[in-house]
This record gives sequence, structure tokens and C-alpha cells, in this order.
Amino acid sequence: MRIVKVIEVIAASEQGFDDAARRAVEQVSKTVKNIKSIWVKEMKAKVENNKITSYGVIAKISFEVEET
Repeated sequence: MRIVKVIEVIAASEQGFDDAARRAVEQVSKTVKNIKSIWVKEMKAKVENNKITSYGVIAKISFEVEET
């Protein structure tokens, strides 16, 4: 039986939302195996002097748990 676990993470980037999501997966993959998907739950941007200075995402990352 396959078991899939979901964790929620926050990631940021100065480049854009897609880069923030990519960074989330890259960082999580350092400690989690078998990542299957990412669902971006929320997007936010920081604004200074009427310009976007950073992009952030709150995302859920799912991964398959290995059977023991």
C-alpha cells in the first residue's frame, strides 16, 4: 500500500513566484526522498517604494513514504 505524506513550507525569491516554488522543492529534496508534487497554496510579494522586491510562496509538498 502506498502512503503519501504532505508537508507545508514557505519559500522566497527575488526572481519570481516560479523561482520561489523551485527553491522550495530544491531545499526540501535535501532531506526528503520521493517528492511527487508541489501545490502552491498561497503567493505573496513584498513591496518597497512601489516595486516588488521579493516573491514568496506557501506550498504543500507531497512525497511517497518508503515501506519498511
